[in-house]
Order: sequence, then structure tokens, then C-alpha cells
Amino acid sequence: MALKFGTFMAPFHCPVGQDPTYAIERDLAVIRHMDMLGFDEAWIGEHHSCGHELIPDPFIFIAYAAQETRHIKLGTGVVSLPYHNPLWVADRALFTDRLLRGRFMLGLGPGALATDATMIGIPLEDLRGAFEEDVEVLMAILRGEKVTHKTPRYNLVDAQTQFAPYSDFDIAVAAIASPTGPRVAAKNGLSLLSVGATAPEGGFDALALHWDVMQERAPQFGHTPDRSGWRLCGPMHLAETKEQAIEDVRHGLDAWCDYTQKVLAAPHFRAAGTTFEERVAWVNETGLGVIGTPDEAIAQVERLEKQSGGFGSYLLIHHEWARHEATLKSYELFANHVKPRFQGSAGRLQKASDYAVSRWEELDKRHGDAIQAATDRHAKERADAGQS
Repeated sequence: MALKFGTFMAPFHCPVGQDPTYAIERDLAVIRHMDMLGFDEAWIGEHHSCGHELIPDPFIFIAYAAQETRHIKLGTGVVSLPYHNPLWVADRALFTDRLLRGRFMLGLGPGALATDATMIGIPLEDLRGAFEEDVEVLMAILRGEKVTHKTPRYNLVDAQTQFAPYSDFDIAVAAIASPTGPRVAAKNGLSLLSVGATAPEGGFDALALHWDVMQERAPQFGHTPDRSGWRLCGPMHLAETKEQAIEDVRHGLDAWCDYTQKVLAAPHFRAAGTTFEERVAWVNETGLGVIGTPDEAIAQVERLEKQSGGFGSYLLIHHEWARHEATLKSYELFANHVKPRFQGSAGRLQKASDYAVSRWEELDKRHGDAIQAATDRHAKERADAGQS
């Protein structure tokens, strides 16, 4: 199957203290750029604390970005479902689906920032259990059922939505370090979004676990897992040379690593190393991602295909390791040199070029002879007309 490509945009703005207006404009510019480059999808996160990930409501951002793009699909990546009443999430999803007319996707997760949950009084120990419960409630509402359900966080009484779906939009469940994501996806017949697909600690090895859970549990609930809906995420920054790529990320790699090591309370998502050189090595040598060339990006995706057994989409984890212009260039290099390798979009172009090369000598001579013959005929006609 031809792979799809996109971005998983938290988004990260490191270090803290940057102007938020400009930071958000950069995020929008990246999505506009990706739309122009032919990327398939962009997933936008929800975060409320820590000062580095600046979009608190992906629905609002998506509705705005939809007006500035034409083709790229836009998804919540992800809605932290236990933070919300499932009825309102269903309502917002169906409303956004109608606004986007087929370009909307819904991503769901338990919540990634410990400080988010703590601020609203949800014990971290309860998040994953709450998420499993809430997804079932949400799916029932999305199916059009009337739901009565009570938890310590909400009380639904004959809850139902006014809107019907506009499209059969994709619903994906985030999976990082625990089996919660694939368990929930399998039980509810949803897609899987492996955010920690390339994490050195359990990342590549966890891919098999993620899909094993899907294959084991889905049939128990009457579902068949579909690899084409499986999305794997990982970070890359590309340049024409590896040396240039490494020089580019001097701008922001250290700040991003510091954020994961000293601010973000997420042991499953933590950079290694204390020097710039150690952190570059951590990205490149552990398999986490690529700071290098398009050829190295191709090798990374091929490695993921082999390790996972096959998946449907690869999402570039968006970061600002490099300056904005270099980041846009990185996406351009990926679109021009990596995407076609897996989508087959340039195959016929290459065949057309090869055919032209194979006939060049013959056709070039014939074309030249034809031009000369036409020139000679014209000259003869003029000469004959002058004689008469």
C-alpha cells in the first residue's frame, strides 16, 4: 500500500518565552506549506500548561487552518478526552467535520501533560482507566445513540447530538508507552496512532506489541484491524548534506531536549545527553529520528516498514530544532525526495524520462532533419516564386 505522510504537531516552541502570536503563525505557515507540498494530513495537539506547547484547543486551530488550506486533512492530535465531557467532544467533532466537509480527523488520547490533569484535579493514576471508559461513551454518542452515563467527572442524561456526521471521518487513538492505546483502538474498531514509534526506550520494539494487542483484541469485539489506518510518528530534520542538517539544529535541539528533561514530567518521552553532540547522536544513532539527508529519511521509513510489518502513514513530529526557513526547507526536501519513493508518484515520470532518453539520438536526428527539410522547402518556394 502507498504510504501517506503528514505531521504530528504538538506543537513545540522551545525555549519558553517566545512571542506566542508569532509562534502560532509559524505553525499555520508550516501547515500551509505542507498543503502546498502535497502532504496528506496534519494532527494538532491539546496542551494547557508547561509554557512550550501552545495550542489549548485543536478544534479552534483546525477550523482556522482549514480556511487557509485546500487539500490537507486536519485532525486533533489529540483531544485529551478525560479532560472533557464526551458529549461536547462529540458535538465539536461533528461540527468541525461539517465545517471541513471531509477533511477532518479525530484523534483521542488520555492526556500527555501531567500538569494539565493535576490542574483540574484528575489523579494521574486514573487517566488511562478514565480514557478507556470515555472512548466507549463518546463512540456511542457519535453513533447517534442516546446515552445516560455517570462518572465522577460528568453526568450524562439522555445525551445525544444534534448533528449527524458529514463524512466517515477517521478516528485514531494515540499510543505511546502503555498498551492502553491499542487496547482502546481494538475494542472500539478505531485506528492507531503510535506517537512513540521511534523512541529508543521501547519504541521500535513496542511497535510489535502495539499491533499484537490490536490483532488479539479486535476480533473479540467484532473488528478487523487495518494496517492502512496505523500511523507512526517520528522526528526528522533534513538538509542537502548531513553536515548542514546538524548545523541547522544547533538553533533549537538543545532547548527541545531541555524541555523534555527538565520541564515535561513524562518519563516515556525524554531526551538523552547533555551536550549538543550527545543529543545529535541520540537522535541519529538510537533510531529515534533523522538529522541528515533525504536518503537517510528514506532508510528510516524503510526500517519502520520492516520493523512494524507495515503501516499506513508516517507523521513527522513537528519541532523547531532549526530556524523557520530551514524547517520549511526540510519539509520541502521530504516532499520532493522521500514522499515519491513510497507513494510511486514519480514512477511514471521516470519511465517517461527513460523512454525519451532511449529514443533521444534517433528522434533528435529525425527532428533536426525535419526542421531542415521544412526550411529547405520554404527556401525553394521563395526561390521559385522569384523566378516566376
